[in-house]
Amino acid sequence: MLAALTLLLFGLMAGCNQKDSGDKKSGGIADLFKKDKLPQATTDSLFVKSYLAKRPEFKEQEELMYQFYGERNYKLAWFKENELVPQVDKFLGVIDSSYAEGLDPKRYKLVNFNELFKKYEALDAKDSTRLQLQQEIDVALTASYFNYASDFYRGRVDPTSDNSVNWEVKKNKIKLHKALQTILEERESTYPYYEFEALHAGYIRLRDVLQEYRALQQKGGWPKVELGGKKSLQKGDSAQAVAVLRKRLNPNQTIDPKDKRYWHFDEKLEAQVKKFQQLHGLKEDGVVGGGTLATMNVPIEDRIEQIMINMERWRWIPKRMVPKSLDQKYIWVNIPEYKLYIYEDPDNDPEAERDYKEVMSMRVVVGKTMNATPIFSEKMEYVVLAPYWNVPNSIVEREIKPKMLNNPDWLETQNMEIVTKERNPKPVSAYDIDWESVTEKNFQYMVRQKPGPKNSLGSMKFLFPNEHAIYLHDTPANALFSQTERNFSHGCVRLEKPMELAKYVLRDMPEWDEQSIEDTINGGEEKWITLPKKIQVYLVYFTSWVDAEGNVHFREDLYGHDKALKKEYFG
Repeated sequence: MLAALTLLLFGLMAGCNQKDSGDKKSGGIADLFKKDKLPQATTDSLFVKSYLAKRPEFKEQEELMYQFYGERNYKLAWFKENELVPQVDKFLGVIDSSYAEGLDPKRYKLVNFNELFKKYEALDAKDSTRLQLQQEIDVALTASYFNYASDFYRGRVDPTSDNSVNWEVKKNKIKLHKALQTILEERESTYPYYEFEALHAGYIRLRDVLQEYRALQQKGGWPKVELGGKKSLQKGDSAQAVAVLRKRLNPNQTIDPKDKRYWHFDEKLEAQVKKFQQLHGLKEDGVVGGGTLATMNVPIEDRIEQIMINMERWRWIPKRMVPKSLDQKYIWVNIPEYKLYIYEDPDNDPEAERDYKEVMSMRVVVGKTMNATPIFSEKMEYVVLAPYWNVPNSIVEREIKPKMLNNPDWLETQNMEIVTKERNPKPVSAYDIDWESVTEKNFQYMVRQKPGPKNSLGSMKFLFPNEHAIYLHDTPANALFSQTERNFSHGCVRLEKPMELAKYVLRDMPEWDEQSIEDTINGGEEKWITLPKKIQVYLVYFTSWVDAEGNVHFREDLYGHDKALKKEYFG
């Protein structure tokens, strides 16, 4: 054994003494010790595991860490030729400025990188401990990125694990390890990860407004409007309170409440009040009192929090609003706004993720507080003309049962009938049912309202099959659309312009023009139409947003979802 080792050492030394035959990278032992720097370090799963075990604050990112490093065979990410890549400074700057995103920088400054960098630079280039420090810095940067990016791109609150949040829109499945590869310029993407930028214009507009509101907060915010014994203020009034009102609506202007030039409530101020009412979903009468006064006196701190939690909701929205397999359009119902919008890509290009344009909007009626319209997303598949209304058993027990106990013929007066629950329903006599004992769970039949002008679904409904049995539909109660607050339904969404929506979703089926739709409705026979391509539908809950003109909107927390989210987000 000793002899063999002696021969090996002799051979190596002989090799070192041989003349270089033109290859300057001979790889001999002498060359190794003459090198100015050690080779670039790599890491491995054991090092990653050991590091995470010592830093439990990164435990949630463990799966992403193994996925990211595993796909690169544990090659370091943030070093190139033993030097930190430029993206390091950019990322640390993003963390420093995360306050602008409605996030807390302290949540992401879990590692003292300046100290690690100084320690690394102080080590001699040939010091082997430098290789281990490279690994530590690299793994720490990656874990810090995932910690930040998880909050920034997916949200601080996980709506799928917190039942109090009430959000069942399809999950944002952003692949953060791929996003990091884009940042490091190792792959290309249509998304702006390399700029550490948000994915939705709605988020970005709210973020810009957040900075404006915070700047205004630093200056003292806006004044509280007090009427001084008056019930309201309106055009023609003259009082010091009018000057305060003027300052409230123009907080960046210098207005002295004692200066009587500002005391007169003129047409210009009335227009501003109506604009305020419009942006807050109030009756646009130009009168300051009641709900308008209460809304004006919401503190700026509350509005800032409202903006922040609605930015959080945008983080939950999928980065791809519409799957590539569908037409590049989607229906967006914002429940607190009582409004439906249709957005589409005019070029129908699945790659043009940020180019959707509004092509239609209409008022809607949503569920009462006790029958809240759920928040979810699905795909529209059918349009049903002259529909039956199949009454849910919950309504049978709560509303129909008392009426039938009082008047056994009540269903007939409503053009309703009772049928069996089978493919070909058979009629059932109301007199054969023991209404006294009927409950939501034991009622074995189906109450349905026949097609016709009195039908609660009106002339048509739009189905996107879902576990909530929620859909869009017409209504005979058209007067409700003139109301400012429109939460009257049992949960489904009633449409102001159902015919316009029908023509739009059926426009690729020439046989279904307005006349043929009308003829079918008037025929009184239920007709199901299968859409040639499904359409993405979102039922969402945003109480603050910024429109295309830059106007900031706020709405009341109709179902208390803001309150629940604030508790999770700020708690």
